[in-house]
Amino acid sequence: MSISDAYEDLDATALAGLVAKGEVTPGELLDEALTRAERVDPQINALTNLVPEKARELIEAGLPEGPFRGVPFLLKDLGAGAVGFPVSSGSKLFEATMPTVDSYFYAKLRDAGLVTFGRTTSPEFGCGPATESAVYGGPTRNPWNLERTSGGSSGGSGAAVAARILPAAHASDGAGSTRIPATSCGLFGFKPTRARISQGPTVGEGWGGLSSSGFVTRSVRDNAGLMDVVSGPMPGDPYWAPPMAESYLQAADRAPGKLRIGMLTTTFKGAEIHPDAKAAAEDAAALLTEMGHEVFEAALPQADVDGMLQATARMIAAGTARTLRAVERARGRPIQPGEVEPLAMDAKRVAEEISGADYLECIETLHAFGRAFATYLAGMDVLLTPTLAEPPAECGRFTHAHGDFDTFRFGPGGVADYSPYTAAFNVSGQPAASAPLFWNEAGLPIGVQLASAFGEDAMLMSLCADLERARPWADRKPPVR
Repeated sequence: MSISDAYEDLDATALAGLVAKGEVTPGELLDEALTRAERVDPQINALTNLVPEKARELIEAGLPEGPFRGVPFLLKDLGAGAVGFPVSSGSKLFEATMPTVDSYFYAKLRDAGLVTFGRTTSPEFGCGPATESAVYGGPTRNPWNLERTSGGSSGGSGAAVAARILPAAHASDGAGSTRIPATSCGLFGFKPTRARISQGPTVGEGWGGLSSSGFVTRSVRDNAGLMDVVSGPMPGDPYWAPPMAESYLQAADRAPGKLRIGMLTTTFKGAEIHPDAKAAAEDAAALLTEMGHEVFEAALPQADVDGMLQATARMIAAGTARTLRAVERARGRPIQPGEVEPLAMDAKRVAEEISGADYLECIETLHAFGRAFATYLAGMDVLLTPTLAEPPAECGRFTHAHGDFDTFRFGPGGVADYSPYTAAFNVSGQPAASAPLFWNEAGLPIGVQLASAFGEDAMLMSLCADLERARPWADRKPPVR
């Protein structure tokens, strides 16, 4: 098998195995990744701030003997500070800013032997379910259909992994931003229990605890292995997740046992969804039944869904305003129109109308929803839903040229209609994953979301791995690669 063929078909775990056996070198794998990036990225616009010379320095200095030694890797262009790897946060305002300290997240990945060579695109400040940012000169496109979005906010990672530029990439998830690109690009994405992964040392929590780091991968075992690398509390973290009795990889290597799985094929409020999204959930339910699980139609949750979505939007607006205000304080003058995209400017306006008391009310609304959802899932082991309410959106639908933050999120066809499921688990802090089990007649991937109780990451990873064994998906390749 040639290096190109191996790189095309093997996951990160298997590629690291080839390096360990001396059958391929880290430099050869990096060369293959860069060749693919040069060939494919002009079509999908998924990569930014590439620094291959830094990657070669890492190789020449001697890579750590970690579980992913020699495998090429990309960080998302948002967060994950790494010295030597510029980050733009999807914004012209921060274009190619150089971090001065390594995040714990990146340091653990580096020590696992990964060879980072750049970043993947993100919408400005991570605010949206599509990756369309002016700093990159256009939208990031879906390798399954170039007229469709690859999702957001980790859309560059989703597109790059689906297009076989690399087998796994960094993602982060504040309202679905790992799971949305996973479903859009036919990949596996996993959002862990809140605080499973430290955001330190420069950040305590993102968006009031909504955000978590993670990965989009072609295989479950890669995701599990990467989660093992980065999981665990670090000094100064504001809170910790419950300890796991076994590693993610150990969980992925076993069957979960018979589970009670509730299924929803409407939104949490009972609204109808696109037939393809409904068909994906029903198809997954049939597969789970064949596998021996008890699958039943779940009741609607008794929770304030509208209040939760509104409060989540306010937290996102406040996070955007905080970022812009820090810039204003540092340079002594206000952000001007044109320095950031219209959506961010209006998010700042929305946030500036929120009082301290209003902000605390949002926090209480989110916590109340979390308690209600914990009670809701107590009646089942896993909840199954579509990941999105419809197939991947056409490019342009969620552009940040949109100047009305509330309409962008809550207007007809807005974020709340498109992605009614994912944010609930950022609010509750419960683990949730998107698995690529279904493709529609147009050839677009339609993922399903599986979620479990707070702290039950191992059980959820075990179920996802079992689904992959029952219906493997890694051999499905997009036309653009």
